[in-house]
Amino acid sequence: MSVIGDFTVPAESFALAEPLASHPETKVTANRQATHSPREVFPFLWATGGDLDAFGESLAEAPAVETMSVAERADDAVMFRVVWAEPFQELIHDMVDHHAAIVEASASGDTWSLRLRFAEESMVSSFRDHFDETGRRFEVRSLWHPSGPRQREYGLTAEQYEALAAAAREGYFDVPRRASATDLGERLGISGNAASQRVRRGSAALVRNALLLDESSEGT
Repeated sequence: MSVIGDFTVPAESFALAEPLASHPETKVTANRQATHSPREVFPFLWATGGDLDAFGESLAEAPAVETMSVAERADDAVMFRVVWAEPFQELIHDMVDHHAAIVEASASGDTWSLRLRFAEESMVSSFRDHFDETGRRFEVRSLWHPSGPRQREYGLTAEQYEALAAAAREGYFDVPRRASATDLGERLGISGNAASQRVRRGSAALVRNALLLDESSEGT
């Protein structure tokens, strides 16, 4: 059975240590892309917080980056298009060779937060042992087995997943709301109060595990 792990790794052991250290107020979130090329594993980086133009200049000079350009700008964020240099490509190759698939990644300060998937739990130990030997410290914060296509990947129980899906379908989140907690409870076969609590807990887990990866310390 596959396993999902949340890891932290020092930026100096992964990538972009210099720009992250120089701009501790800036947070980077990597947009994962399905690809066979390590050069394209994180083709886009969203940066928020701090002086983003100065961060971009520092990013362009980072040893891990071969080329960089601005792909998109928003009021409070910049998306950078990155082509990675060979040393980072080799690191990604090494991670893949040791059975890790990168699901999500974000960084701020001196630390990256990585969510990795392994086909078997035994692979996690061999992965950590290998990188310990190479001087790269991948520390596990949490591990869990996804029990469904998406819900466990984001730390949801099956009941929370069902409640959130039903709430979205029935219009519970709409403005104006098209379904009350009582309506949702009837749809789920539970009380309205229980339905409301289940939606709140599921929403909190979804935000924590999908949007606040680097601040989460719980896998379930």
